[in-house]
Amino acid sequence: MEPVTPPRPFRLAVNRPSPDHPAARHPRRGVAILPSLFTMGNMFCGYACVIYAMRGEFELAAPLIGIAVVLDMLDGRIARMTGTASEFGVQFDSMADIISFGMAPAVLTFAWGLSTLGRLGWAAAFLFVTAAALRLARFNIQTASTDKRYFVGMPSPAAAGILASTVFAYPEGLTQFRSSLPALLLVVVPALLMVSTVRFRSFKTFDLQARRPFRVLLFFAVLITAIVTHPQSVLVVISYSYLVSPFIGMIVNRLRRKPEPPAAPAE
Repeated sequence: MEPVTPPRPFRLAVNRPSPDHPAARHPRRGVAILPSLFTMGNMFCGYACVIYAMRGEFELAAPLIGIAVVLDMLDGRIARMTGTASEFGVQFDSMADIISFGMAPAVLTFAWGLSTLGRLGWAAAFLFVTAAALRLARFNIQTASTDKRYFVGMPSPAAAGILASTVFAYPEGLTQFRSSLPALLLVVVPALLMVSTVRFRSFKTFDLQARRPFRVLLFFAVLITAIVTHPQSVLVVISYSYLVSPFIGMIVNRLRRKPEPPAAPAE
């Protein structure tokens, strides 16, 4: 009597493309376009900020730069998570950043307080736009050769946040020549930091899978509550704290260095 072979288990046939198939090499267009949609939203916020600034509606214009910062942080992370990062996305993101973090904050600050300074005011605003463009161009060509934990020079979104948070905290605007003079430092200092070699901490390398996730969630809950209840003061503290953070780090590192022991006297 011949042995009876057991029946094979039922399996649903699934057509899986081979590694050489075009569907396996290229992601779906719906996924690939998702990061670009966030980049386009970033660019729209910069454009809308310019429109509202020209109307003198600074309370509506300034928060749009903050929204653009959030969208700028999301588009790159989503591109990496979905495996859709491309050279086109890098260049498109830079073009959007020129508008949202270069032109928009410069126009916003000029309409808010630099316009009373005449040519000096629009020259300072143009300096900010130029510094943002140079910062982005340098970032694009140095991405593969720099330490991922730090930015060389202040990032343009952070520099734009300095201007936007200040305008958002004092939306009345500056109408006198003397009162507008401090606004020059508001524009010139972040512009110079963008093209400097000062290293600013990057948050892109932070591990999202923290060892103590409950403390991280609690921290963000407190931060969100503070921003919702006191948005003007909290955003100013955050933006200016990041501005002075590398200098505080330099001071702390120098204080931590142990003094070298004195050399033994020669016999």
